[in-house]
Amino acid sequence: MKNIISLVLSDFKNNVFKIFFMLFMYRILFYLYSKMNRMCFYILCTPIIILYKIYTEFLLNCEISFKTKIGENIIIHHGQSLIINKNTIIGDNVVLRHCTTVGNKSENSLESPTIGNNVEIGSNCVILGNISIEDNVVIGAGAVVVKNIQKNSIVAGNPAVFIKKRI
Repeated sequence: MKNIISLVLSDFKNNVFKIFFMLFMYRILFYLYSKMNRMCFYILCTPIIILYKIYTEFLLNCEISFKTKIGENIIIHHGQSLIINKNTIIGDNVVLRHCTTVGNKSENSLESPTIGNNVEIGSNCVILGNISIEDNVVIGAGAVVVKNIQKNSIVAGNPAVFIKKRI
């Protein structure tokens, strides 16, 4: 329980209220989903799931499943048109900007990206497939990432290409 409290406090510290409220509901649902029997979870949490869906998908125009694994100290700038697949794993200290899609390559594939710690993702980025974005990476605005990115890299472009090492 202490871990969820520290996650909620870091979300509150790092994000504006509308994003904090979305992340607060996400953290509660993810915690309950990971701790409870699936049937009990869906019976007891359906009202919260509905509220979460209405708030995130209809008001903020975001799709972040409560099944997505998100680390602490996430920062979401603007939060509009942000789509993150439920199978994506996001590390600690990640910055996400608006109009970003992180997900699988096709409907038939469940494989989604794994994003490391201290990653900064620019606006209008697309990150697709079973790829790994290692720690301390910067992805420039408008990049289309379909290949693994090594740690301490800066990438940009369509398709994303290595620009230089991050110091």
